[in-house]
Amino acid sequence: MIRTDALDQLPVRTAVPALERALDDRGVAVLCAPPGTGKTTLVPLVLAGLVGGGPVRRVVVAEPRRIAARAAARRMAWLIGEQAGGRVGFTVRGERVAGRGTVVEVVTTGVLLQRLQRDQELTGVDAVIIDECHERHLDADTVAAFLLDVREAIRPDLRLVAASATTDAEGWARLLGDAPVVEAQGVSHPVEVVWAPPAGRVRPPHGMKVDPALLTHVASTVRRALAERDGDVLCFLPGVGEIGRVAGQLAGVAAEVLQVHGRAPAAVQDAVLAGSSGSRRVVLATSVAESSLTVPGVRVVVDSGLAREPRTDHARGLSALTTVRASRATGRQRAGRAGREAPGAVYRCWEQAEHGRLAGFPSAEIKVADLAAFALQAACWGDPDASGLALLDPPPAGAMSAAREVLTAVGAVDADGRVTDRGVRMSRLGLHPRLARALLDGAAEVGGRRAAEVVALLSEEPPREYGDDLAAALRTARRGGDGYAARWRQEVRRLSSSVGDAGGGFVPDDGAVGLMAALAFPERVARARGEGAFLMASGTGAEPRDGSGLRSAPWLAVAVADRPAHAASAQVRLAAVIDEDTARTAAGHLRFAGEEVRWADGDVVARRVERLGAVELSVRPLKKPAPELVREALVEGLRREGLGLLRWTRETEQLRERLAFLHRTSGAPWPDVSDGALLDRTEEWLEPELSRARRRSDLARIDAGQALRRLLPWATGEAARLDELAPERIEVPSGSRIRVEYGGAQPVLAVKLQELFGLQETPRVAGVPVLVHLLSPAGRPAAVTADLASFWRDGYRAVRAELRGRYPKHPWPEDPTTVEATRFTKARLTKQ
Repeated sequence: MIRTDALDQLPVRTAVPALERALDDRGVAVLCAPPGTGKTTLVPLVLAGLVGGGPVRRVVVAEPRRIAARAAARRMAWLIGEQAGGRVGFTVRGERVAGRGTVVEVVTTGVLLQRLQRDQELTGVDAVIIDECHERHLDADTVAAFLLDVREAIRPDLRLVAASATTDAEGWARLLGDAPVVEAQGVSHPVEVVWAPPAGRVRPPHGMKVDPALLTHVASTVRRALAERDGDVLCFLPGVGEIGRVAGQLAGVAAEVLQVHGRAPAAVQDAVLAGSSGSRRVVLATSVAESSLTVPGVRVVVDSGLAREPRTDHARGLSALTTVRASRATGRQRAGRAGREAPGAVYRCWEQAEHGRLAGFPSAEIKVADLAAFALQAACWGDPDASGLALLDPPPAGAMSAAREVLTAVGAVDADGRVTDRGVRMSRLGLHPRLARALLDGAAEVGGRRAAEVVALLSEEPPREYGDDLAAALRTARRGGDGYAARWRQEVRRLSSSVGDAGGGFVPDDGAVGLMAALAFPERVARARGEGAFLMASGTGAEPRDGSGLRSAPWLAVAVADRPAHAASAQVRLAAVIDEDTARTAAGHLRFAGEEVRWADGDVVARRVERLGAVELSVRPLKKPAPELVREALVEGLRREGLGLLRWTRETEQLRERLAFLHRTSGAPWPDVSDGALLDRTEEWLEPELSRARRRSDLARIDAGQALRRLLPWATGEAARLDELAPERIEVPSGSRIRVEYGGAQPVLAVKLQELFGLQETPRVAGVPVLVHLLSPAGRPAAVTADLASFWRDGYRAVRAELRGRYPKHPWPEDPTTVEATRFTKARLTKQ
C-alpha cells in the first residue's frame, strides 16, 4: 500500500510538475533541492510512474556511495509498501537486490560506469538521475560525460536529471546544454550557530593524522550539546578511525552511541536511518550523512570541521585520502541537518574568525585524485585523452600523463593510448588498474583465490588494529568476525569468480602476499638502507612506525604510505615483506642496467649500475666512460652549481657584463650571455675544452673569458666595435681613464667630482647615458646623477656647501662649468 501521507509531506512534490515539463520539453534538467526534501525518493517514483499515475518508465538512480544506494532503495520501497528487490531495487559492488520486475534501480556511480561500458545504449532504461552531483565525485562527473555522449549520439530520448543538494547549479546547467534548473524549497527551521573552539592549541591535520586533542574536544562538545539541548546529536568526523576514538571517549553518556560510515554493518545503518526507539542517540558519522542520508530525530549537529579528500603525489607515486579543513559549503550542509524537523543548533569546533578563511566549496575530485581509473574508463570509451568528454573541469595534464604511464606499465593501453584487450578486462573488474593488474598477473602465480584475498585487502584498507604487516592482516581477516572481515569475504567471492581458482604453484602465504603487493605497486618496492629506513623505487624514503616488525626486513612492498608535509620520508601504514627476486619480478619494467655517468656530490661520477628505479642493486666503477656521457654530466654540473665552476677573472666578468649590456640595449648580433642562454649554447663557446674535460678540476682550468669571445659577432665585423660601443674605460676631462661598471641596469661611472669640471653633457655608451657617481676627494659618494648639466645647475651648490670646509685643499669653484677639470689639490695646481 502506497504511503500517501508520507509522500505528501515531501517538499519536493511542489517542484515535480516543473521537472516533468522540463524533461518533456528538453529531455534534461537540473534539480536543486535541499537534503530531506524527497529528491532522492519521491522524484524517481514519479518519473517511473509508480506514484502519480504517469506512464511506467524504467529509472536508474546513481548514488555516490553504497550506503546511500541501499538506504534510498529501501526508503522508496517502503513508500510504495514493498520490500527492496521488487519494483524498487539496488545494485552495489558485490550485491544486487533487484529482479525482472524492478522499475526503479538505485546503483552506485561505479556500477553505472560498468554498465555504460558494456551497453552504451542502456537498453530498456528511460531516465537516469545522477544524485548528489554537487559533491563532484569523479565517477559522477564521468557518468555525466558518458551519458551526454549517449544522448547526443544514439539515445536522444534518454532523460537525464542532475540532482543537487545546493543551489550552485549553473555549471551543471551549462554542461547539460543550458538545461532548465528546477528548484524545490525545503522546510527549513532556524539553526543556531554555537562557536565552540578548543581552549588550547590544536595541531592542524596532516595526512591521515588528526590531533587527539581535537578529538577529545569534539567528545567534550558532544557531552555539552547533550546537556544543553534536546533531541539526538549528529556529530561529523573525517573518518572511521576518528569515529571510533570519539565513541570510546563517550562511554557512559546517557544516550545510545551509533557509528555511521561506509564500513558500518547494514544492521547499524538501518537502525540509524529508522529513527529513535525512545532513548536519545548520538550518531557519529562521516560525510556520508551530509546529504546522501536522512537521520531522523536530529536536533543538534556537532561539526569537527574536518573532512577527507583524495590527494595524489604523482612525483612520488603516493596517493591516499588526506584530512583537510571542510569547506564553507560543507559546513552549511552539515548545519542544515539540525533544522530538518524543528529548530536546532550546530556546534562548530573552530573559531568564528577562521570561518571566512575556509574554502568556499570542496575540491572537485578530478583536480586532486589519482586519474588512472578515470583514464582507463576514457580509453575504453574511445577517448584516451578525455578531450572530447563534457566535463565541468578538464583533467589536469600532469595527472593524466601520470595515469597514462601507469596504464602503459600494466598493459592496459598501448603506446598510442588505445585500450588493449587486457585493459578492457581490467576495466570490468571494478578495481583500480593497479589492483586489476595484480589480480590478473598474480592469479597465475599464487592461485585465483589467494590473489583475490590479497587484492580485497588492498582495495579496502584493513582497520588499524589489523596491524601494518599485510600478511598478518590477511590471517586476521580470514579468522575475523568483524564487519570488515565480512565485507572482505564478500569481495573475495566476487573477485574469485572473475579469475577462477586455477593456476599458481606452491607459494607460502607470506610470499604470495608480498608478490601481490609488489605487482600492484611496483614503484613502491623498497630496499632497506639501515636503522629502519627504506628507499622506494620511486625515489621516496619510507619508514615503518617505531616498534613495527617490518623495520628489520631487507625488502618491502609498500601498499599504503603517507608523506606528511615537510617530512623527509613517507610513513608506512601497510606493507609486506619481500625478497629481491620478488622485487625484480614485479618491478622489472623499472630495471636499468648499464653505464651511468652523472654529476653527483660535486663531481662526475661514472659507474656501471643495475637498479630498480632509484634502488641500486649493484654498482661498479667505470674506468673509461663514453666521452659524450661525461660531457652531459659536466653540463649538468654547470646547470646545478653554476658557471662559477669555470675560471673567471675580473676582466672576464666585466666582459660578460659589457656583452649583457649590448644585448640588452642593441639586441642582435650581440649575444645573450645569461646563465640559461650560455648553458644552452655550450657547443658554441665552451668547445673544444668541454669535450676534453673529465672532471670538476678540468672545468676550473677553462678560461671563461677566452671562451666568451667566441660568441662575439666576428662574422659581421661588429666584434671590432666592442670597445667603441661598450668601452672598458672612459676618458674624463681631467685626463683620467675611469672604468665603467656594466653590472647594473645602467652603466655606472664613479669619478671624483673635480675631474668633471667643465663637462656639460653626461657621457654616453652605445647611446645610453651613464649613471655618474660623483665622489668626494676622499673617494666617498657625494651625489648621483644621469643628467650632469642639471646637477651643475641645481645640485652642485649644496654639495659644495657641505664638502668645501671638509676638503679645503681641493678646488670648489662657484661655477664648475667654466673651470678646468683636475685630479690634483690646489697646491699641486699652483706648482704646475
